[in-house]
Amino acid sequence: MRFLIAGNWKMNGSRPMLVELDRIAEAAKALPQVDVAIAPPFTLLADATPRAGAVMIGGQDCHHVAQGAHTGCISAGMLAEMGAGFVICGHSERRAEFGETDSLVRAKALAAHAAGLIAVICVGEDQIERDAGRAVKVVRDEIQASVPPESTADNLVISYEPAWAIGTGRTPTSEEIAIMHRMVRAKLIQLMGEEGARVRILYGGSVTPENAATILACDEVNGALIGGASLTAERFVPIIEAAAAGG
Repeated sequence: MRFLIAGNWKMNGSRPMLVELDRIAEAAKALPQVDVAIAPPFTLLADATPRAGAVMIGGQDCHHVAQGAHTGCISAGMLAEMGAGFVICGHSERRAEFGETDSLVRAKALAAHAAGLIAVICVGEDQIERDAGRAVKVVRDEIQASVPPESTADNLVISYEPAWAIGTGRTPTSEEIAIMHRMVRAKLIQLMGEEGARVRILYGGSVTPENAATILACDEVNGALIGGASLTAERFVPIIEAAAAGG
């Protein structure tokens, strides 16, 4: 299974920052054995798409309906029209800051599929849930309720992101990552049959050039969803290189 290294720029970046995308695209062209993706802010999509080269460009969120009176929102179809190939659904920051539920995440994924986009569905526990020994159950339940049953390996990616590890510099142990990813794989197979065996499962949560090789070597880790380290080519490209070396 090909590694997917995806960057989420979150609410960072203006047009001058696209020079970083140029450098990332140059590296991606030289490492064709790895799939590379970037989700810039909505405001940069139009400028990013024509210069992305081998890098797939995507959205950080979408509304769950195709159009209507939803001020400030972006539909999946609008993303597709701008040249996006994927959209992140249910990132932990969206779930925490905006109260997004599993049912809403599923609706957004369905909208993404209808528009021809890959839905990158994020799941993960917070610190309280992990300390209470509920991490596996929380993530299993999120997958059950968030993943549309009609999904395929071509239009679905799962990103396991323990919320307590995002932007904190903390990461689970390799064994903790492997345990969770094996559970996610088993749940996907239960939901989707043979298709579930082909869905890529990413790890997200303080991935850096320093720990990328170790994380990518974990069982059932098929790539990474990266926040802060994706903002510069200097930090992001070594992660792509780690994937290329391990793939």
